[in-house]
Amino acid sequence: MARLNYLELPVTDIAGAKAFYAAAFDWTFADFGPSYAATTTGDTDLGFQADPAEATAAALPVIEVDDIEAVAAKVRAAGGVITVPIFTFPGGRRFHFQDLAGHELAVMQTGD
Repeated sequence: MARLNYLELPVTDIAGAKAFYAAAFDWTFADFGPSYAATTTGDTDLGFQADPAEATAAALPVIEVDDIEAVAAKVRAAGGVITVPIFTFPGGRRFHFQDLAGHELAVMQTGD
């Protein structure tokens, strides 16, 4: 079955993007030249593209977590802005936030 296994986001500050996601989600990144960095977990990975000539359209990725309240607090502490507070949907709970580059993402926790 097909599944999303990678998402690339255009950024203007790779160091800032890496610092934000490391602080909010404990992720680590590998540098692939001066204008590209990415996670390399082998699962669904995230790449940052800082070359304006290679920029792609924005998307809304959803990040699954075990403790949504703790992650919301970490997102705020890392400088993110919660744009949609935690809400319930069939299958779990979710919130939306903007990262330091203005990308909107969602965080979800499965369960009742």
